[in-house]
Amino acid sequence: MPQVIEWRGAGPDDVVWRYPVEQITTGAQLIVHEFEAAVFLRDGKAYDVFGPGRHTLTTLNLPIIQKAYGIFFGGKDPFTAIVIYVSTKQFAGKWGAKAQTTELAPLMVHGTAWFRIKDPNLFVNEVVGGQGAYTTGQVDDFIRGFINERVIDVMSKYDLTTAFTQLDKASTDVKVNINDALTRLGTDLVDFKFEGIDTSDQFRDRLFWIKQHAATSDVLRMETAKDIGQSLSGSSGAGLGSGMVLIPQVMNAPMQQPMMQQSMMQPQVGLVSCPKCGGQVQQGARFCPNCGATMAPPTPATTPCPNCGKPVTVGAKFCPECGQKI
Repeated sequence: MPQVIEWRGAGPDDVVWRYPVEQITTGAQLIVHEFEAAVFLRDGKAYDVFGPGRHTLTTLNLPIIQKAYGIFFGGKDPFTAIVIYVSTKQFAGKWGAKAQTTELAPLMVHGTAWFRIKDPNLFVNEVVGGQGAYTTGQVDDFIRGFINERVIDVMSKYDLTTAFTQLDKASTDVKVNINDALTRLGTDLVDFKFEGIDTSDQFRDRLFWIKQHAATSDVLRMETAKDIGQSLSGSSGAGLGSGMVLIPQVMNAPMQQPMMQQSMMQPQVGLVSCPKCGGQVQQGARFCPNCGATMAPPTPATTPCPNCGKPVTVGAKFCPECGQKI
């Protein structure tokens, strides 16, 4: 009974399968199902490729490997080779990578890639034989790592704002880069998309201020002042005076116009002098924050009523005592 070589029980997500027997006998029956290809591999190099159908293996239909090794069927000794089955269906795989932008902001990105094996001979040469990826799990790991490497390379050329606000453009650039690279592996990238992007809390705050039309230099200045304040408050023996000297040096640099316009729109808070210590106190405060003295409410200006002579608050229309119109 002739030897039967066949990939049985292939799952929907199986990409490759290795026939477990390496001894091929004369007249062996090679069965290749639809959306499959069988590739003969020897010494890490792919040779003859068979498409869907039933094939009786002879010297005639193995011309490439026969020529390379001078193999002739018909003797007592079987022919030694590895048969690799490759699925040519379309597959979807999840990917995820950690990259950095031009400002060294961390990026966490993930998505889905759809691919299919276009050239089984080239794929087996470059991935199965070249990388030793004989199982679907090994192939998945290799392609995922291959995609991640290209994603990191492309995203490192973007700044933080562009990465978040022009994600479609980034996705297209990454897809072109990956497709060019996968083509050299005999694989076709059908589609590729980002499904999520994130950064650290610090850079997420920075992105918020930049999107509010603040210049990057202003954002960096605010962050520097914040870091200085935290450093001073956390260091032993650091007095308030040193902090009050350092922080204005950072914050008093010229601000960009959008930030200046925003600050000009803020209402100015009035200050009054404390009657006890003379310190400046916010108008409307009930107690002085410096000495604790009670702040007397300001006495309203008055004028005498022309009818009864009683004091009337300036601006009143009628006297509260006699009702005379002022």
